[in-house]
Amino acid sequence: MTDQAVDTSGPAEAAGTEEPSGTAPPQFFGRARELKALRADIERAGLDTLAGRKAARARVLLIAGRPGSGRTALAEELTRGLLAEGDHPDGLLRVRLTDPGGAPVPTERTARELLDRMGVTGPPGADGDELSGMVREELAGRRALLLLDDAADAEQVDPLLPDNPDCLVVATSEGPLTGIPGVRPCTIGGLDAGSAVRLLARTIGEVRITVDPRTAETLTEECGGLPAALVMVAGWLAARPMASVADVTKQLRELPDDTEQSTGSRPLARAFRLAHDSLPPTAARILRLLALAPAGLADAHTASALAGCSVSAAQTTLDDFVALGLLHTNGADQPQYEVPGCLAPLLRALLEARDRPAELQLARARMLERTVRLLQSCRAVTEPEGSPARRKLAGLPRSLRFPGPEAAAEWLRIRRPALLASARIAVEDGELDTLARRLVAALVRALAVHQGTEAAAPELYGLHGLVLAVAERRELPRERAAALLNLADLDARTGRTREALARYRAALDAGRAAKDPYATGRAMESVGGAYAELGDFQRASDWYGRALAQRLTQGERADEARLYGRLGAVHTYAGRYGEALRNWRAAAAGYRRLGDVPAQARALSEAARVQEYAGRPHESLHTCQEAVEWARRAGDVRLQAALELRLADTLDRLGDPAAAKLHRGLADRLLGQESVTCEIRSAATEK
Repeated sequence: MTDQAVDTSGPAEAAGTEEPSGTAPPQFFGRARELKALRADIERAGLDTLAGRKAARARVLLIAGRPGSGRTALAEELTRGLLAEGDHPDGLLRVRLTDPGGAPVPTERTARELLDRMGVTGPPGADGDELSGMVREELAGRRALLLLDDAADAEQVDPLLPDNPDCLVVATSEGPLTGIPGVRPCTIGGLDAGSAVRLLARTIGEVRITVDPRTAETLTEECGGLPAALVMVAGWLAARPMASVADVTKQLRELPDDTEQSTGSRPLARAFRLAHDSLPPTAARILRLLALAPAGLADAHTASALAGCSVSAAQTTLDDFVALGLLHTNGADQPQYEVPGCLAPLLRALLEARDRPAELQLARARMLERTVRLLQSCRAVTEPEGSPARRKLAGLPRSLRFPGPEAAAEWLRIRRPALLASARIAVEDGELDTLARRLVAALVRALAVHQGTEAAAPELYGLHGLVLAVAERRELPRERAAALLNLADLDARTGRTREALARYRAALDAGRAAKDPYATGRAMESVGGAYAELGDFQRASDWYGRALAQRLTQGERADEARLYGRLGAVHTYAGRYGEALRNWRAAAAGYRRLGDVPAQARALSEAARVQEYAGRPHESLHTCQEAVEWARRAGDVRLQAALELRLADTLDRLGDPAAAKLHRGLADRLLGQESVTCEIRSAATEK
């Protein structure tokens, strides 16, 4: 995804990208010697083998080359051939280790992406060590290929290496990865002249090559044999049927070298300047603004918002860029475009040199605002017809509306990496915090409605962390409390109870600072829950009591009843049966006042359990009979059956086996009735 060394079936698919599903693989040019050397390296005996030991880890093949040299396409060609041979039936797993901006991707993100590819969900909030350990564990039983693209250093690669010699790792980098033993880099430069000429001819045809073969070879030399430069030059010629190879060679020679570039990178920089400067001013500006695209990924809406033009005009321009070799595309029904990694720094430098900072900030704000509106539309399309959200949706321009929930969900799936990157960019900017908060809120809602909160938990964890960053920077205690509560809930759900407890305590402080009674009460109750999970029932009951006192002053009856129940539970665990019974009775009374019959029945059933633990079977029998009656009124068949079984056990202890047998028979009939009801409901649902 970083560089280009091949041409595809047409100029609309720049080389070096993953080809769309169902299309033929791109045509590959040259590199026969390098492919042979890499394949030989797979079979080369390592130090473990020479010492008579079985290899402990996967073999690592490294392809090193400067940006634009085609290192990624060579890796793709190698892995494509290896997959065709069938030695790696578990397929190819691929991640990119460097952001378009040049920053190394954190291990946490790359490991989570690999887990997603393997159908495994990493725990929300897990760090890089835990997630990379999960990656190695998953790969321990697989025979897979792992392509680690554009590695910055060995520290990025090493945690992801499988402890399994049946896997093979292919890494690409600009230089050697010092620190990983047994790795011999296959260093590549430009293509040989014959392959470079064939790459040109694939796009512009044979005629212009045949009439001036010497100049064609000279052109490839001017491009340094770099496939990325050749693809752009070929795109320039394809767009100008009357231009000759000599014309473009002359123009390239007249362009000054960028002295800030290394000598080997200057041909790529000249080819890019030729392509950029030949564009109409409006198109050139759109191209430069794509440097602001999150994660280097754009669609027609992104380009439209950045440039302030129509969506249709942006779509046409993006397709033109693909034909010129300036962008890659996935070729899907909802096309997504990618800035090649080798061009990203050149594009960014040109943007900073030619466009004013205020204009860039405005373009970024337009892009983020458009993203917010698309996310709102993505969520609203799932609402019922006639709802306020659907009425509001109908007022949006047609280009911002989705035809249905399925199309919205697919857009969200395709754009998810770019959307998450948009949220990070908005928060890191520091000057767009209001917009950042709206964007994160809209993304959280869209992910929750289309994926569900459980499936989207890893993404939600990161988004709540972004909200927390903005809240702390802007000193917004209410938002800080909400973010801390959300993060703590996810920590608690994944077993990180102590981390959750620390966040709940911090949320309590923030809620008090904001004078927010909801956040304060919610935090106190959650602190109690964390202590209960840790087995500290004394502290748990203390915090539940504090939360209950606040609810009593505010007259929140539903919360009061729930907290009485929680106090009853922790007192039961602690063996304080008198306190437990009083609280369960209070909970039952609270639910009775609320008219919540099922909850009242459950509270009475817990009170009966406590009486049984306390050695008061006659009282337990009476309370359990009362609970059975309320469960019957509530229509809760399962609870009624469970209570009948408890009655039977109590009667057995009281020496009445005949009555116990009757209650067990009734419980069996109730459970059978429930099973039949479930089957009927299932059949009705299928129809």
